[in-house]
Amino acid sequence: MPALALAQEQAATPSAPKLPSIVVTKAETRQMVDRIVATGTLKAVEEIYVQPLVEGLSIKSLKADIGDRVVADGILATLNVDALILQKSQYEANKAKAEASVAQYQAQLIEAQANLDDAIRQRDRTEKLGRNGTSSISQVEQAQATADVAQARLNAAKQAVTVGEADIKVVESQIADIDLNLARTDVKAPFGGLVASRNAKIGAIAAGAGEPLFTIIRDGQIELVADISETDVLRITVGQKAIVKVAGAKEPLNGSVRLISPTVDATTRLAAVHIAIDDDERARAGMYGSAEIVIDQQEGIALPLSAVNTDKDGSTVRVVNDGVVKQVKIETGIQDGAYVQVTNGIGGSDEVVAKAGAFVRDGDHINPVRDPAAM
Repeated sequence: MPALALAQEQAATPSAPKLPSIVVTKAETRQMVDRIVATGTLKAVEEIYVQPLVEGLSIKSLKADIGDRVVADGILATLNVDALILQKSQYEANKAKAEASVAQYQAQLIEAQANLDDAIRQRDRTEKLGRNGTSSISQVEQAQATADVAQARLNAAKQAVTVGEADIKVVESQIADIDLNLARTDVKAPFGGLVASRNAKIGAIAAGAGEPLFTIIRDGQIELVADISETDVLRITVGQKAIVKVAGAKEPLNGSVRLISPTVDATTRLAAVHIAIDDDERARAGMYGSAEIVIDQQEGIALPLSAVNTDKDGSTVRVVNDGVVKQVKIETGIQDGAYVQVTNGIGGSDEVVAKAGAFVRDGDHINPVRDPAAM
């Protein structure tokens, strides 16, 4: 066939329509993690304030400093005991004086008892003689009065002994109080932990009011107090695992939810969640930190978020089968970063249009181009 005729025949034959090239991506099985990200400040789980148990004594020595780890009942500081020892000596002298007085009162009691016994014998004899007519009525009355006076003196002697013994007990309680204060001049840690601050200074007067001498982080435990929105707080439960990142740390720290605030701030609409950190040595109270709280983990079919179109009627994707686009309604689950879990609607080998906003409609023919980022 002449060349001119061949060209004319080709020109007369209509060319096939050129299909649009659309990037598609394949659904794949991925490990999906449902997480909540929050930020907050690292704080001590429990701070112990150590105050002196004895008022008005100067600090003699310090046994602990900031950053030291202390054990329960470990000595942190000692107080000067000179004033207490002097006071105890005075009380012991008062006790000896009171004991001497009681001994004197007891001697008087013995004498008063003997006088009473003699007065009673004289009275009984006089009354007997009076009945025989030998003694007069006045003599009988005088003998009775003498016996009454002797009884009164005996009662007074008994009361004096009782008062003296009470005085001894008072002084003994004062001495016991001094002994207790002497035992308390060692300022001890009620619990083991990490010394966070020290306000005690040698020579200063220790007082129970005002700033504590020492602040101890109990057992050295640190936690992240993170702020969670009210829409997420109900999804969190005590014991859930968390990954904590703190400023300056190269590797994240492991933790778990320890406590969830029962209230939401009326202004910020945030609730506090306390996340205990496992490795306390790598964290410091006051540092800024963020946490990823793991709510759930599932393995399932996942698509990029860009492939899913979501509106008030639900979520859809455009499945591509043999170059034909078909819009399919799907159900979604966990959203993990740039991916979303598809729980129903497509299979694990389906291909979908990578960009939900691509200008294609249901039934369109396309030239599918595989997403190079997914290959």
